Parts: sequence; structure tokens; C-alpha cells
Amino acid sequence: MAVKSNIYYTKGTCSQAILTEIDGDTIVRVQFVGGCSGNTLGIAALVAGMKISEAIARLKGIDCAGRGTSCPDQLALALEKIAKE
Repeated sequence: MAVKSNIYYTKGTCSQAILTEIDGDTIVRVQFVGGCSGNTLGIAALVAGMKISEAIARLKGIDCAGRGTSCPDQLALALEKIAKE
């Protein structure tokens, strides 16, 4: 299967977008545009090689400072959208 690239525009976070590369049901690479560099680089490194469903289960619902969402939560939403396609 070929690696598929996606872009997801975030809402309610410091990051503006999330770029993903997916191979089947596995996350190959994630890159956040904006946001807290150390945190977003850490999240991206941790999910590389992970199954989409596992990343969603771990990240969905994480809140940042009472915003109702976070960069990890936005990544989970992006991955849910990809999984539905």
C-alpha cells in the first residue's frame, strides 16, 4: 500500500495544522505546524509506527488549559477523519 499524505487544520489550539503520512492503518509520520515545539515533536515521535486506532484511543479527549481540546486531541480527530475515508 502507498503512503498517503493528509493535512488537517486544527481548531482551538496553538498549532494551526497537522500533516500526517499514513500507510494502511499505521502512522508513518506526523508534523505539527505551530504549537509548542517540544511537545508536538514528542507527540509525533511517540505515534510514529503506531496503529491509528491505538493513537486515537490514547490521545482523544486530552485537554489543554481548559480549552476543551489540545494538540494531541486534534491529532486524534485528524486520525478519526482519515480512518473514515
